[in-house]
Amino acid sequence: MGMVGGSLDAFIGAVHRRAAALDNEIELVCGAFSSNPEKSRQTGHALYLPPNRVYDTFEDMIRQEKELPEGERMDFVTIVTPNYMHFAPAKMALENGFHVVCDKPMTLNLAEAKELAQLVEKTGLIFCLTHNYTGYPMVKEARAMIKAGKLGQIRKVLVEYPQGWLAQLVEATGQKQASWRTDPAKSGAVGGVGDIGTHAENLVEYITGLKITELCADLTIFVEGRLLDDDANMLLRFDNGAKGMLTNSQIANGEENPLKIKVYGEFGGLEWHQMEPNTLIYKTNENGARLIRTNVGTLSPEAQANTRLPAGHPEAFLEAFANIYTNFAHTLRARLNGTEPDPIRLDFPGVADGVRGMAFIDTVVSSDKSDQKWTKFIS
Repeated sequence: MGMVGGSLDAFIGAVHRRAAALDNEIELVCGAFSSNPEKSRQTGHALYLPPNRVYDTFEDMIRQEKELPEGERMDFVTIVTPNYMHFAPAKMALENGFHVVCDKPMTLNLAEAKELAQLVEKTGLIFCLTHNYTGYPMVKEARAMIKAGKLGQIRKVLVEYPQGWLAQLVEATGQKQASWRTDPAKSGAVGGVGDIGTHAENLVEYITGLKITELCADLTIFVEGRLLDDDANMLLRFDNGAKGMLTNSQIANGEENPLKIKVYGEFGGLEWHQMEPNTLIYKTNENGARLIRTNVGTLSPEAQANTRLPAGHPEAFLEAFANIYTNFAHTLRARLNGTEPDPIRLDFPGVADGVRGMAFIDTVVSSDKSDQKWTKFIS
């Protein structure tokens, strides 16, 4: 793995490195860790990389790694920069024959996302998008149960993602994570919707297998002086006739990271909380609520394949992130060996999910600005 971004003072870069290393499937061999060359070199030194594999720019890294012998050069690029710096390194990596892992949302705008999708189709290279919440075993169990018809026809979906860390104008204090997320030039057309709303959208479609066809969105900037949305509320319509609601907020004072989803069908319902990730709640009118627990009893092959520990040993955020990387690594290794990948390991978000996420953002913005009740999902 070669990394773009993720210097020592960056939050998500360290998460990616730990997740990629967790199952001993991936080795970090090089990086361009910052737009500041000195900071990149300091990061490479701290990560025990040889100086000649620490680069001043991602362009240098891609060009020079390409010249190295096969088996020595990096096999793929992982991009852990702010949104505005996703497209250029991803495009260059694909054009030079390197597979890509990219943080979400995939790009700054929909046009860039579609261009990357065309490149992936043209090159045949593997592209992974780190919507890490799809990596939890109980999320995969929920998806498998719905696919198997345990809930019957899906009728209603509720998803909420409240956070409280932007309840004040913390970007004015120079807080790095807040500064770029609230800057239209670096974040894009939206703030909270891009940062966490796309996670909620992706989780809904992943678990249910449904597609959003129309939505009615209301975006708000509650904190005076902020440039991008910090609160969003939406009504959803799905391609099977189901209805839903999605809410995300970063001004929900006191909230940590309680992403929650509820899905109701004609035979029963499912409920999953990110802060209690080892538990899936299955409900029916006839039998009440039953707790399904990670690695207890007979779970779906997908849930089992993404579980590491015996029951009662919590697996959470880093492990879910690692599942994305490990499934990608198994798929890439099969490609490099000229074999067919295990179908269970093909379970990670891809470039189509990235395009879908950017289309979601555009549709939400259009809906918020429109006087019409419903806006067709832009695809």
